[in-house]
Amino acid sequence: MIKIAPSVLAANFTALGQDIEEVAQAGADYLHIDVMDGVFVPNISIGVPVVAAIRKATTMTLDVHLMITKPLRYVEAFLNAGADILVFHIEADEPQNIRTAIDLVKSSGKRVGLSLKPKTPADTLIPYIGDLDMVLIMTVEPGFGGQKFMADQLPKIHAVDALIQAQNPACELQVDGGIDPSTAPLVTLAGANVLVAGSAVFGKADRKAAIDALRI
Repeated sequence: MIKIAPSVLAANFTALGQDIEEVAQAGADYLHIDVMDGVFVPNISIGVPVVAAIRKATTMTLDVHLMITKPLRYVEAFLNAGADILVFHIEADEPQNIRTAIDLVKSSGKRVGLSLKPKTPADTLIPYIGDLDMVLIMTVEPGFGGQKFMADQLPKIHAVDALIQAQNPACELQVDGGIDPSTAPLVTLAGANVLVAGSAVFGKADRKAAIDALRI
C-alpha cells in the first residue's frame, strides 16, 4: 500500500499539535519533518527542539529530512530528539562522511535514508543502496514548499526503483515535491511507495479525504 507522509512545513504552527493529531487520526503513515539550515538550501525551518517537542506530542513515525550541510554533525542530536527515520542529502558532504552518518543511524537501530536533488543522478546511490531503508527523490528544488512538480524527475524515480528492486527490495522509495492527487499516480506508477505532501494534506479541511485521494 502507498504510504502518505504529510509535511509539517505546511501545517499551522500556531496549532501544530492539533494539526498533527488530525493527520494521525486521518490515517497518515509518517510525519515528514523538513529541517533546513539556510546553507544547503536557501531557507531556514525547524531544528532539534521542535523535533523533540513533536516527539512528545505524537506516537507517529517521525520521518526527518535533513536539508543541511555536513549532516553527520547532527545525526545523534536528531536521533536523540526522536527521529525514527533520518534522511539526509547525498550532496551534503564527502562520501566518507555520508557513509559514517549512515552507519551511525544504523547502529542506533533507527532507519536511514538518502535524498537526491533534481540534478543528482540515480547512480550516485550505488555505493550506499544496500544499507538504506529509504531513498527520497526530490521533485522540486529543495528549500521551499508549494513548488510545481518537476515531471522530468519521473525517469529518475524509475531508475532508482530498478536499483532498489535489484539490490535492496525492502528499501522504501519516497517522493517529495508538488505531490497532489494529479501527480501522485505519476510517481507511484514510476515506483514510489511513500508520498510526501504538504498543502495537499494540511491545506485541506478534510484531512482524511485528502490523504485518501493521494493513495488512489
